[in-house]
Amino acid sequence: MNKQPSGSIIPAQGNLFRDFALRTKLILRLMADGRVSFLLKLLPIGAIAYLISPLDFIPAALAPIIGTADDIAIVWAGLYLFLEMCPPSIVREHLQDLLSGEITASKKPTEDEGEVIDGEVIETKEN
Repeated sequence: MNKQPSGSIIPAQGNLFRDFALRTKLILRLMADGRVSFLLKLLPIGAIAYLISPLDFIPAALAPIIGTADDIAIVWAGLYLFLEMCPPSIVREHLQDLLSGEITASKKPTEDEGEVIDGEVIETKEN
């Protein structure tokens, strides 16, 4: 998958909620992936901790709009940097799995998912 012209590795799906859901799932998958550095995983954790922390750079009580905007900006920056700093091959792997609708990349068929047998139904009249 090539990088998008905007420089982001994640393609826009054209729907704000779908993009948000895709990014959230991607971040959760990357957080669970052992190949991603622990120190890198501190970015989203720190961003969310800042959001729920009572300490703010600009308190919302002093400037309600700017105080809320700085919280949003810090969370966005933390999540954006996490996605951009993760190894691109790992991000692409998880992104392809999400876009293809697969649950895991190493999904193996179970015994019930055997061969498909083509058949035909014929109705018969009973006497």
